[in-house]
Amino acid sequence: METISANYKILKKIKDEAFDVDKLHNYCLSIQIGIRDLQFCVIDTTSNKCLLIEDFVFQDVKTINTRLLVVQKLFENHHLLMAGFWHSIKVSFKSHKFTLVPSDHFLPAAAKDYLQVNCQIKEKSEQIYHYKHISSNAVNVFAVDNKLAAWIKSVYKQKEVQIVHQGSALIEGVHRYDDHSHEKAMFCLVDKGVMHLIVSQDQKLHYYNQFAVRASEDYLRYIMLVFKELSLSQKTSKLILWGDITQESPHVKSLRRYIRNISFGGKPSYLKFSYHFDEIPDHQYFDILSILLCE
Repeated sequence: METISANYKILKKIKDEAFDVDKLHNYCLSIQIGIRDLQFCVIDTTSNKCLLIEDFVFQDVKTINTRLLVVQKLFENHHLLMAGFWHSIKVSFKSHKFTLVPSDHFLPAAAKDYLQVNCQIKEKSEQIYHYKHISSNAVNVFAVDNKLAAWIKSVYKQKEVQIVHQGSALIEGVHRYDDHSHEKAMFCLVDKGVMHLIVSQDQKLHYYNQFAVRASEDYLRYIMLVFKELSLSQKTSKLILWGDITQESPHVKSLRRYIRNISFGGKPSYLKFSYHFDEIPDHQYFDILSILLCE
């Protein structure tokens, strides 16, 4: 057994006073797990009101086995995460091992073959899942750490746990976003060294991919590459931003020199938020909040 030298700390916790532990049967629990972080939110399915968001970062996690141990420790120390009486439970994994397949051509038995075109699968430690998108003609095929997924399912033995990919939550969220015009537009989420890019028009998905970014010029390079590839206009096409960025971020300033129509995205309009959530910038946690849309 690996020794837990790693730990975790909470970065943010916002709780609505309307949260009632006796009403968990009305609440959807959405969890998102990355290599070095975990977030979850609680949504009241009867009112579509967000009641709780918590954001954690892992420390000194270098292997998937250590991550599993830290996630177990976090769960065991958190009375809500160990509760089993939720209305529904959805778990989103951050992973670069994914591919989108047109649903008309998708065969479940061939899921591994689709994925292996893009990445190497560790069959002993990874399990392949797929998610059929509601809002587009696409199936997301992705790989997840098998031990972690199995352990989470064991926590909620009385419920069916839905496993999805972070990109799927983003795609569903973008297609429900209010500022979705009839023109082709780019939607971007920046998340701890990874940039997700979606291009959509009239609720139709044209493009989704994620890129590792380490310097300000990486953001500009990849966005301009996709702008050119998808024939977007630097003068008129919208670029909407979410995630770990601010107006003063160097890469945002750099982007503004080349793209005229840049704005920051807002919270999902189909959810309600009390004043408690005003301390969170509107363009943060869009991916976590969008997990609810995955059915």
